[in-house]
Amino acid sequence: MALTFTLIASAGGGNVKSSTKTSDIDWNPVMDAIIQVESEGNPKAVSGNSVGAMQITPILVKDCNDILKRQKSKKRYTMDDRYSVAKSKEMFLIIQKYYNPENSIEKAIRLWNGGVKYTTRATNRYYKKVLAQMK
Repeated sequence: MALTFTLIASAGGGNVKSSTKTSDIDWNPVMDAIIQVESEGNPKAVSGNSVGAMQITPILVKDCNDILKRQKSKKRYTMDDRYSVAKSKEMFLIIQKYYNPENSIEKAIRLWNGGVKYTTRATNRYYKKVLAQMK
């Protein structure tokens, strides 16, 4: 999709929004599927240095904070924020808005699993699992 979308995510009761041009995309089905694949919905899940419902790494927290800093935002995330589903969803949206401005669902899923330099081959299994959860 080459259109610019508004990202809307229900994050703990409040909506998280970004800028808009043409239409809306609801990232909740993607985030909810990722949460099921990553932790089966457990916000206290820990696997190595990945924690929380979305299994966020320290590198992702740093990346979000770097993006926020470049945008002149005073907001910053802590390592403990990874245990908050709402804050995890906010971080997901920051990453997507920055690295996936075209709002591709496929890219969003693969990016979440494989990072900025993901390969299609390395993220295929994960991509299929998330899609299956979305159905």
